[in-house]
Amino acid sequence: MIKAIFFDLDDTLLWDQRSVKKAFEATCKLAAEKYNLNSDELEEAVRKEASELYAGYETYEFTKMIGINPFEGLWGNFLDEDDHFRKMKEIVPTYRKDAWTKGLLALGIDDPDFGHELAERFPVERRNHPFVYDESFRVLDQLKEKYRLLLLTNGSPDLQNTKLDITPELVPYFDQIIISGAFGRGKPDPTIFEHALEKMELTKDEAIMVGDNLMTDILGSSRVGMKSVWINRHHKERNEVVPTYEITNLEELYDILTELNK
Repeated sequence: MIKAIFFDLDDTLLWDQRSVKKAFEATCKLAAEKYNLNSDELEEAVRKEASELYAGYETYEFTKMIGINPFEGLWGNFLDEDDHFRKMKEIVPTYRKDAWTKGLLALGIDDPDFGHELAERFPVERRNHPFVYDESFRVLDQLKEKYRLLLLTNGSPDLQNTKLDITPELVPYFDQIIISGAFGRGKPDPTIFEHALEKMELTKDEAIMVGDNLMTDILGSSRVGMKSVWINRHHKERNEVVPTYEITNLEELYDILTELNK
């Protein structure tokens, strides 16, 4: 009998990739207006430089374990208590400036001051563009009537709470919100799933995990024996990780839950 549903946040309920894309578009447009460059090419260059820089920092292994990607580093402040987050807080101002400055340089523009300006603009644009999938609230409204809901998200508590602050309508749906950076391990580590089950006082058979990431949401829940639903909106190829169910829209959850609770 399924009593609770565990939801991932980014790109499951929140459309984070679209928010990041919009922030890049708005920020690169400023550069295009100043230097008559191709904004798509600048975005591609900055994404590349950011990913390479990010992987070179001493915090990289920690960010991988907690589940913080390079583009979150371009707008998060990481005002968290942990020593690793303190290091990130120190690193990110330079990281942002370098990512944008090197991105400009890749297009032949040597202007560190403007790189700094763009680096400061991107976080503003990301905060200005929160997107929630069309069906998220409809589904949460329906499910909240019959099930307990838990939000299980990887990331920095400061940054994930910022995402929730700019989409405040999401928060009241959840009985519990668990953020990997506060727990100390990220999905797919089985201990964070065990922690979530304990918080809800449930067994692994009484909850189901819903998420978009095979390597975190689905792999982690399978490691503790939970059923899982992979939300695959963009028809990605599946790898060796096998979800219990695969859907392309959250509204397909209704039939799955009905079937499981027959």
